Amino acid sequence: MRIISGSARGRKLCSPPGRSLVIRPTSDRAREALFNILGRRTEEAAVLDLYAGTGALGLEAFSRGAKRVLFVDNNRLALDLIARNIRACAGTDESTSSASPAAAQPRLSLINHDLRRGLPLRQYQQKGFSLFDLIFLDPPYSQGLCQRTLQDLDHSHVLADAGLLIAEERENEMLDDSFATFKLSDRRVYGDTAFWIFESKEPDNE
Repeated sequence: MRIISGSARGRKLCSPPGRSLVIRPTSDRAREALFNILGRRTEEAAVLDLYAGTGALGLEAFSRGAKRVLFVDNNRLALDLIARNIRACAGTDESTSSASPAAAQPRLSLINHDLRRGLPLRQYQQKGFSLFDLIFLDPPYSQGLCQRTLQDLDHSHVLADAGLLIAEERENEMLDDSFATFKLSDRRVYGDTAFWIFESKEPDNE
């Protein structure tokens, strides 16, 4: 598994050993197709990578010009992989744990949090984030976590105006796309992987 394009192009990423039942990295093929769709939307973007796993989605965005990326996961192996991959792509360990706040906000930050308990909104603020231009949501397939976290995101209002939210789930799963703050704009399928691409709704001026 490697970074596909940008400043860290070709950089090898650490992957979970064997066929991990907990961490399922998005395939290089699907990741490349997704970022071809996003195009220049990554440039200068504030990015949130939820259920980050190896951090590949957020780091691909970083390589393609994202200004800052925040990774969230709580699996011990995932946290280790993300930290190692940050070092591989950034050259230095710019990650910080939520228990060790840094004096200066790094461009790549990592929060240890169980997203099944909701979003860590206070920790986002502590890391210097308020709104995100790109949000990646890639939980374990077929456990209802994608729908639950979409609802949490809808209630949290953390997607910026003109922002995009990309949810990944198994192709044969159905997601409710009725939300107050964002709407479904596209859906793409690559093998057994599907991406639901949501865009923020324009404010109601009525």
